Amino acid sequence: MAPTEQVTFYTAKYSPFGQRVHIALEEAKMEFTLWEFEVRGSKPEWYKLVNPLARIPALTFGGPAVPPDQPSPESQKLFESIALLEFIADVYPEANLRPADPILRAKGRAFVEIFRNYVNDPFREAFFLGKPVEGVLQALERLQAALPPSGFAAGEWSIADIAVAPFLTRLYLFLDRELGAYTKENWQKLRDNLDSERFARLKQYVRDIHGRPSFAKTWGSDDLQIELWKDHPGLRRRTAESVQPQT
Repeated sequence: MAPTEQVTFYTAKYSPFGQRVHIALEEAKMEFTLWEFEVRGSKPEWYKLVNPLARIPALTFGGPAVPPDQPSPESQKLFESIALLEFIADVYPEANLRPADPILRAKGRAFVEIFRNYVNDPFREAFFLGKPVEGVLQALERLQAALPPSGFAAGEWSIADIAVAPFLTRLYLFLDRELGAYTKENWQKLRDNLDSERFARLKQYVRDIHGRPSFAKTWGSDDLQIELWKDHPGLRRRTAESVQPQT
């Protein structure tokens, strides 16, 4: 039986880290109080009582039901998105967020590590720093190779997919809407490759993610995500000259 402790979830609509946890909460069908920060940047002083690092996402678990901006000292304060995914999977095992098969569980963990170690930095460099896109293409090919022929990273939907989905979907959305620091030439190269047969399996995986009800509910809409990200200073397009190395 699922626990009945109060849960308060602190997040923001723009945050892929927050969306990770929100998806898991929806999958677990947990009852929770939602507190959404509207803007990026510094958080109010009271939030350090929830997360001393003042970062999102975070949860309070247990203790009395109190206003979210008055967290109780009796509640447990939990943060870091991957740790929260694992916590939700452990506390709500009936949600089946982690494969029972240890081999599939290891494959799911490996998928997350491939994204973290090989995709995350090239994605940031290409989209936010305007660096060449060959690195992100190679990284995405490696991620794609870790997928089974169909379905999700470990066969059934799991926290492995939840960990990667908010970032991979934003990558595809930013590319579709030409939002990024890359030059026009690099945008075209990236789009042509990701639309090609070379990345057909990854493209289907992204479609499958969007088809998951918990993802759709926590995503909002493509237009909403673009509105939340369009003014990010790192996503301003560079000219070819602006990314040339200095001599």
